[in-house]
Amino acid sequence: MKTFGFEVILAAGTEMTEELANRLFEVGCDDGTPGVSCGAAGIGFSREADSLESAIRSAVADVQKAGCTVDRVEIEYDSLAPIA
Repeated sequence: MKTFGFEVILAAGTEMTEELANRLFEVGCDDGTPGVSCGAAGIGFSREADSLESAIRSAVADVQKAGCTVDRVEIEYDSLAPIA
């Protein structure tokens, strides 16, 4: 498996609370770092998967399990290749 880096941005108005961060961790986002950037809540992932698409799909599914709405996924150009 390879590790891919990307960020899942949550819908506008979502507040990143300690409760939400704990809920994300409990549903499988333990490979993500929750935070806020430019007023938008999101989770930066380093997710292991066979492909970037598979990593993103599983991360989005986990975020949705926590009751969150995903606005978008951001991928840095140099993250298109797996980490390590």
